[in-house]
Amino acid sequence: MYKKLIKRPLDFILSLLGVILLSPLLIIIALLIKLDSKGPIIFKQKRIGINKSTFMIYKFRTMRTDTPKEMPTHMLNKADSYITKTGKFLRKTSLDELPQLFNILKGQMAIIGPRPALWNQDDLVAERDKYKANDVRPGLTGLAQISGRDELPITKKALLDGKYCSTVTFRMDSKCFFGTIVSVFKEDGVVEGGTGAIEEDDAK
Repeated sequence: MYKKLIKRPLDFILSLLGVILLSPLLIIIALLIKLDSKGPIIFKQKRIGINKSTFMIYKFRTMRTDTPKEMPTHMLNKADSYITKTGKFLRKTSLDELPQLFNILKGQMAIIGPRPALWNQDDLVAERDKYKANDVRPGLTGLAQISGRDELPITKKALLDGKYCSTVTFRMDSKCFFGTIVSVFKEDGVVEGGTGAIEEDDAK
């Protein structure tokens, strides 16, 4: 009942409240990005959505405009050199993900769910297929994000995504929501640029 009738309306209401309450913070971040470097405030990138459809994810831009596009951060040579000063703080605190509240409002994402894979991240998509983890809306955060985040290999992330998709309940969503808050404050599992191996990309 929760998954079919309650989850989507609840996501819409909570994300709308989030946009309203966090609007001063969103404006401040936008100004900091513009003052820090040239380029757009919002970064858009094609990601895999529910049933392997594609959509454009929104994030605050954290990297220079000359950064190679459509490439996972871990595959960049000296990834840190592409990240702006403001971007380092936004990525460290996960504040760069806040524009995805608008993806949630549009129905492209959920608050809790598997993190959306890059459109060309075939290895992760294939691994998730084993657990039917591509059959749900991707999320702003999820079980994998509170269980290791960047430190997890793709096989482990897909397994956790599958575990979540088989137990989509209010209790599980609450666990992931509050677990994310704790993880962000503790900076658990954050490895900037990934660990350097393709099988360990975080699809961030």
